Amino acid sequence: MTVRFETQPDLEAAITTLVAQDARLGPVLAAAGMPALRRRPAGFSGLAAIVTGQQVSTASAAAIWGRLATHYDPFEAHRIARTRATTLARLGLSQPKIRTLKALATAVVDGFDLDALVDRPADEAHGMLTALHGIGPWTADLYLLFCLGHADAFPAGDLALQEASRIVFALPARPTARDLGAIADAWRPWRGAAAHLLWAYYRVAKGREGVLRATATPQPG
Repeated sequence: MTVRFETQPDLEAAITTLVAQDARLGPVLAAAGMPALRRRPAGFSGLAAIVTGQQVSTASAAAIWGRLATHYDPFEAHRIARTRATTLARLGLSQPKIRTLKALATAVVDGFDLDALVDRPADEAHGMLTALHGIGPWTADLYLLFCLGHADAFPAGDLALQEASRIVFALPARPTARDLGAIADAWRPWRGAAAHLLWAYYRVAKGREGVLRATATPQPG
């Protein structure tokens, strides 16, 4: 059965279980504190917002999404499928993102049910999303984790997670997505909880110039 993070206690229970399962994460929790659950709206608008935020600053992503959400209120797939690319460009979207959003909108109009992915195993749901034009692994995992609350989604390509893992496990270099994915296999079925914990640690570690380090080794015990 697929497990979801619906409330803060859900996340806290998962992290408690995770730390008991992998003692290397105990110092991470002690340094970072219990992270807050991060959730976003699901469905077409939720995935579209993630696509909008790819490879731009947080401020730029918020500004572009604000223009889109104001122009298309409500922000629905059938409206984006019919809109002109030039209109989306004027609102701040790049051509690759325009192609992705229009392809996604068409898929949803044709019957792709984004919300139904909540009941799929993480790897299966990930594969269904990445089969859509322009939806890469990072985008797919963020949607599963933040929009659907999937407890086992893990965006191994996220730079902050990679850097946090480098610090936590004293790695000689930032791990690749493949390397981090292999490390995260030890945290199934709570990889989403591990992601929340590592993001929280990253913010603390970078805030203190990387002084904080967990007394952990890179390989599972």
